[in-house]
Amino acid sequence: MCLGNACRSPMAEAIARRDAADVIEALSAGLAALGFVAGPTLEVLRERGYAVEELQSKRLQPQMFEEADLVINMSGRPREAVFTGYGKVQDWDVEDPYGADLEVYRRICEDIEGRVKELAEKMRGRAPGS
Repeated sequence: MCLGNACRSPMAEAIARRDAADVIEALSAGLAALGFVAGPTLEVLRERGYAVEELQSKRLQPQMFEEADLVINMSGRPREAVFTGYGKVQDWDVEDPYGADLEVYRRICEDIEGRVKELAEKMRGRAPGS
């Protein structure tokens, strides 16, 4: 989840769908969705071999939040300020690349890849039922 659902969270969704589908059912949304995934986001994801066809910019709906086991907050706003019942929300401090050049998008994508990998490894290490 990010602010406009045009850069960071679509990146995380694409990365998780390819690299962590065994432990993460990824869905991205934004607090104020722009209605499109930014061109540089799509370009960088394609460069790195991620599928982008299903990515859509959408607003976070209460039902999405309720059904999620974990919500990753990349909006830049602290979870306490954005969510009630924020116990299942994890803040990731990820720079918003919107409007920046491709190198910034590449750096942000690399950052998110590392975070998704770390999260997936933690989830894979969980004991059943925990």
